This record gives sequence, C-alpha cells and structure tokens, in this order.
Amino acid sequence: MRVNQQIRAPEVLLIGADGKNEGVKSIKEALEYAAEANMDLVEVAPQANPPVCRIMDYGKFKYEQAKKQQEARRRQTTIQVKEVKFRPKIEQHDMEFKLKNVRRFLADNDKAKITMIFRGREMAHQDRGYAILQRIAEELADVAVVEQPPKQEGRTLSMIVAPK
Repeated sequence: MRVNQQIRAPEVLLIGADGKNEGVKSIKEALEYAAEANMDLVEVAPQANPPVCRIMDYGKFKYEQAKKQQEARRRQTTIQVKEVKFRPKIEQHDMEFKLKNVRRFLADNDKAKITMIFRGREMAHQDRGYAILQRIAEELADVAVVEQPPKQEGRTLSMIVAPK
C-alpha cells in the first residue's frame, strides 16, 4: 500500500476523510487536501483507472488492521489428530479404557486416529481387525462421525473419527 509521496499516478480519484467522493484530482492537489486535514493520502485501489486514494490517518489504519489480524488469529482453532493404538486380541476392559480416552479427545474438539496394529500371524485375521474398528465406530456414533473409513496400510489398519 503506497502512502503520500510514494504514489506515482499523475491523477487520482480522491475519497475524503469523511468517506465522501471528492472526484478526480491531480496528485499535488490530493496531497494538499491531505496536508490540510493533517492526515495521509493512502492508495487503496492501485489497479483502478485512475487509482483510488483515500485521506486517512495511516498509523491508526495500520494499528486497526493489526488488531483485526490478531483477533482473527486468536479465534482460530487448531485441530489436532490424536492416535490410539489397538491390537486384534484386545480385551473388553482395555478397549473400554481406550474408548474413554478417544471420547475425551473428541470432547476437546480433536480428531482421533484409531490404529489397529497386526503383528506376525495376526495378518491372517484382518477381518477381526475390521470388525473391531466397526464396533468402535458404532460405540462412538453418539459423539463422533467416521471421517475416514478403515484403510489398510502395510501391517496397520486405521480410521479417523471427528467430533460431531
């Protein structure tokens, strides 16, 4: 954004400090208007023909822009993906305990990656892994939605659930 003497156009469409259109003025006249108002001449639309310039307090404008960006960053939330690992031979109590952790992650608005790890001869029983992941999805149906269905990647089977 160009300000005052940085503006190179011979003529500009001038917008006053009150927002009123002052018409097409030479750059010299526009700078004089800004000097009379004790403000800056700021080029707000350089691609227009002639470029649009506005009379404003540039320092205050930059401060307000920084505040808006800071507010936008503050409201922005980061969603993490937490991983919980299961095995095909998992017992009921262990599964309930891990599901409790998954529910806690979902309550914190984080996604959960549920991974089934196969070792050795367990690869022959992948159907059991799919069944366990299906049961997990059904038990979490009240608080979660399956974002990525079970997918095989080497010796692991994983799915991602997100909070409702």
